[in-house]
Amino acid sequence: MMLEGKTALITGAGRGIGRAIALCFANEGCNIAFTDIEDSEQVRATEAELLSLGVKAKAYIADASDYEAAIRIAAQIQAEFGTIDILVNNAGITRDGLLLRMSEQQWDDVLRVNLKSAFNYTHAVVPFMVRARKGSIISLASVVGIAGNPAQANYAASKAGIIALMKSTAKELGTRGIRANAVAPGYIDTDMTQALPQQVRDSFIERIPLHRAGTTDEVAQVVLFLASDMSSYVSGQVIPIDGAMG
Repeated sequence: MMLEGKTALITGAGRGIGRAIALCFANEGCNIAFTDIEDSEQVRATEAELLSLGVKAKAYIADASDYEAAIRIAAQIQAEFGTIDILVNNAGITRDGLLLRMSEQQWDDVLRVNLKSAFNYTHAVVPFMVRARKGSIISLASVVGIAGNPAQANYAASKAGIIALMKSTAKELGTRGIRANAVAPGYIDTDMTQALPQQVRDSFIERIPLHRAGTTDEVAQVVLFLASDMSSYVSGQVIPIDGAMG
């Protein structure tokens, strides 16, 4: 198994892409510590499913944008699991709106949850990885962080920031054996995209040469590659997962 004996910390993994990554990793023998903002039935179901795969797993209820909570939870995971080998910064939200109508609150909320949370947990786990002289950090960006998108200036800015954060982290910490990369999903079939009007969803599909949405499992497989030793010389990169949409 590709991740046997390793421990991953995944933010926002109660559902969607984060959950798919957690299950993918667990199937490869990885112990899973994950965060989510609410203690819900879905979070507990994810935790139970992970445990059923024979790995150690635990959910931690916390707001990923809370810096002090990130420091505390990372230390707790290090103590309880003994190591943090992989960090996946997945937590994120959208608050879409045209730039001229976008409120300060819409801007601040998205930058705080999407970008600040990635800084929080990267900053929190790096001391443990530096001492171990190894680690893989993967952050979920987006194709809109590369190309931009109407009515998503806040989201695009947050995801572009994540790409820059990972590239900078890779340059700073490469000498310590730590790799940092980003993945940039395009149109992925999730609860969030399912909530879009059918006309909007169809317009996305028309722009994708593969003529379909991606799946959360397809994103998880790329993240698995970056987490594993198969990508031991890959660092400071951003990998689109978009069906050639970009």
